[in-house]
Amino acid sequence: MAAHKPDPHTDAEHEAMLWKELTKRNTVMLGLTGKPMAHMQPMTAFRDDTSRSVFFFARADNDLAKRAGDGGEAMMCLQSKDDSFIACVGGELSVTRDPERVERFWNPVVAAWYPQGKTDPDLIFLRLDPMDAQLWIADGNPIKFGWEIAKANLGKRLPDIGETAHLEL
Repeated sequence: MAAHKPDPHTDAEHEAMLWKELTKRNTVMLGLTGKPMAHMQPMTAFRDDTSRSVFFFARADNDLAKRAGDGGEAMMCLQSKDDSFIACVGGELSVTRDPERVERFWNPVVAAWYPQGKTDPDLIFLRLDPMDAQLWIADGNPIKFGWEIAKANLGKRLPDIGETAHLEL
């Protein structure tokens, strides 16, 4: 994406894009970045608009849960199916038990991971409280992308294929 392209969207519009994309495709990669680190792993994200937090069902023996303990710096990465939107969200990850959110977010896919149901003693939540995000947003289509790559190679310049934005959440 071009490094010098002016940003046509406001921070509020970028934030709305972020949460819309998370709702459309809620499979993300989540990992701890501070000490102790934990490799990123695929997780299903559930955004809670009232707390502005993102929740993940997890088992108590999950590597992220064990390493997060009372809290840790984390990154959540998401990408749209067509690769036109990519985001990395940084924040604080903590472990919680929350029967209200279990009821709200419970579904048949989640149920498959908890044989004892909603009261399974191994059921916990990982809670991400977002602090900032970096977004990469591609505009156009594959033809425009190809055209921009060709122009960049011929003109020895960067291609203009979209925008980037940094958000404070």
